[in-house]
Amino acid sequence: MLVQTLIDLEAAPVFAVPLRDGGVHEGILLEGPQGWGEFSPPPDCPDDQLGRWLTAATEAGTVGWPDAVRGRVPAAVGIGAVDPQRAHTLAAESGCQTATVEVHTGSGEDVDRVAAVRDALGPDGAIRCDARGRWDADTAVSAIAALEGAAGRLEFIARPCADMGHLQSVRSAVDVPVAMYAAPNRNLRGTADIAILHCGTLGGARRALRVAETGGLPCLVTSGTQTSVGASVGVALAGALPELRYACDLSAGAVLAADAVGASRTLLPVDGFLPVAPMSPAPTAQFLREYSVTDPERNRWWRRRLQTAIAQ
Repeated sequence: MLVQTLIDLEAAPVFAVPLRDGGVHEGILLEGPQGWGEFSPPPDCPDDQLGRWLTAATEAGTVGWPDAVRGRVPAAVGIGAVDPQRAHTLAAESGCQTATVEVHTGSGEDVDRVAAVRDALGPDGAIRCDARGRWDADTAVSAIAALEGAAGRLEFIARPCADMGHLQSVRSAVDVPVAMYAAPNRNLRGTADIAILHCGTLGGARRALRVAETGGLPCLVTSGTQTSVGASVGVALAGALPELRYACDLSAGAVLAADAVGASRTLLPVDGFLPVAPMSPAPTAQFLREYSVTDPERNRWWRRRLQTAIAQ
């Protein structure tokens, strides 16, 4: 296997780093001849999809990224399920003109959180909400109306429903655009208005670029929870897209208690933008010392996942 020839998968370090708002992010850092990548599929990722995450993790170090058409990409600040005061602070201090706000019930504190973000960004800022598939159709329609009232205007609503039938009902009942994750061999036209591109689930920047080119929808690029090593592939994708209408959810360094890379390479927006680099950043020696996983069982668990991905 070419990847195994170019990358020493057995020696790749397993890491675990705390998140600012609780929890931990784990994965494996992979070094290839041209750079580093991150293999960190979430715990609930099905085994048959692990190969895509490995392809995304090895792309930067082997074949490299597609050619960029822009030198920087607009970024959105991510606002988790925090209290309204914290949400206001995060939005105000981010330097971004766009915020992605996580919502649960679509009422109560969710509405207050969105209103606080609107106050922080001012009338010209863009606000979108992400429900993470939590709602049925009726709940979604009611929640979207309440959230749009708090925001003044929603740029879009991401993942309102997990069920495709419910999603289509919501899309026909509201004027707010609906965004859903793109997947290989699934066309979102007629179901969503915006395709969310995640390099891990799609198999890297090059494969995600092909999905964007054939999907026929405007695209939003996201990285989920990753270090700046892992999220850098998302920046590469955003830099290569022919059209980039929406600010990207790529501020990896904002959610981690410590990032894998040095301060100058951490993916934190400056004046609302992230630079597009020709290659991925390398982890620091300090990060590898402090956050390498020493627990034998966790190491074995991650090695098993890696072997499952290799076998695909």
